[in-house]
Amino acid sequence: MRKILVSLIIATSVAGCAGMPPPQPSAQLTVVPDSQGLPAPHRSDLGAADRPALIGPLDTIGVDIFNVPELSREMQVDASGRISMPLIGTVDARNKTADELARTIENALKGRYVRNPQVTVNIKSSVSQVVTVDGEVTEPGLYPVTNQMTLMRVIASAKGLNEFAKQEQVVILRTVDNQRMAGLYDLGAIRRGAYVDPPIYANDVVIVGDSPERRLFRDIVSLAPLVAAPLVAILR
Repeated sequence: MRKILVSLIIATSVAGCAGMPPPQPSAQLTVVPDSQGLPAPHRSDLGAADRPALIGPLDTIGVDIFNVPELSREMQVDASGRISMPLIGTVDARNKTADELARTIENALKGRYVRNPQVTVNIKSSVSQVVTVDGEVTEPGLYPVTNQMTLMRVIASAKGLNEFAKQEQVVILRTVDNQRMAGLYDLGAIRRGAYVDPPIYANDVVIVGDSPERRLFRDIVSLAPLVAAPLVAILR
């Protein structure tokens, strides 16, 4: 089992809520009084994360169908990860490679519209400024990071929480100065104005529901619920 060093950042106001004692340090947890949540990433952290060349929302792709120029075109993937093609209609392109999407289009055209379609898909331009939303949301996936993107807005982009979601179990994973960090947030506390809706940056990963990162916080949350501040951990 890999060793994990966690430095927990918690607002001093949490310790004062209802006479609650501050959580004590242990061999795995170093408690640091602090009123801030996850820090912003450095410029060097905002480069595209290493990942397969997958098609995502707002990417521009070229679809070429050999000997059928009237069906070939360049298009932009919509915000939900779909494209619209003549004859076959809407096609889900999200999280597919170019080859996988080409095979999907071929299968849809084959027999009914084109005898032996030969489809080539090229990614013309890729949107690198994306956040990954996973877990108990309606539509997990990659979403573009726009100006003023926040946690509540990115959850809304994923069509909100699903019926199994626990709003107090939302983790943001972020790399700051080449160090992996995790922040645990309570959406209910944000809605009540207990603390600010945290900003979201490119390459962040938002996980709603139980996860290995969420379980790191299990013991400490029982002592210091997310009443007035999120919990932030440094993972090593």
